[in-house]
Amino acid sequence: MHRPNLFESKINNDVVFGENVKIITPVNLYGCRIGNNCFIGPFVEIQKDAVIGDRTKIQSHSFICELVTIGEDCFIGHGVMFINDVFTSGFPAGGDKAKWNPTQIGNNVSIGSNVTLLPVTICDKVVIGAGAVVTSDIQKPGIYAGNPAKLVRTL
Repeated sequence: MHRPNLFESKINNDVVFGENVKIITPVNLYGCRIGNNCFIGPFVEIQKDAVIGDRTKIQSHSFICELVTIGEDCFIGHGVMFINDVFTSGFPAGGDKAKWNPTQIGNNVSIGSNVTLLPVTICDKVVIGAGAVVTSDIQKPGIYAGNPAKLVRTL
């Protein structure tokens, strides 16, 4: 009988990797696209149809769900959670993807540890402080923090 290793990685054949990608296992990657010169830390899950731009670093224990696009030269801190289902009908949409919403992260965005992002669009050149909860689009470069995340200062 095969006893599963609790730290086995799952990297499906449908993952598209750029050049020079470094992955620290264990990870769970399937159906996603990861750009050139990226770093993926341990205990990261990246779901299908997610796109990670060139030179982006994703630290441990982060979850990137379907419908997320992250730009180039981004930093995703430890334990960052992306959400695509905001329970519009009062309960989880489950497999009804028509009720899911996308998240678009621009270029040169740094997201601190333990940030939660609802389906939003974030422009280029943004820093989001650790523990923030991003509930609405960010359209102006700057530093954002809090729950809900608010502009602290411009860059």
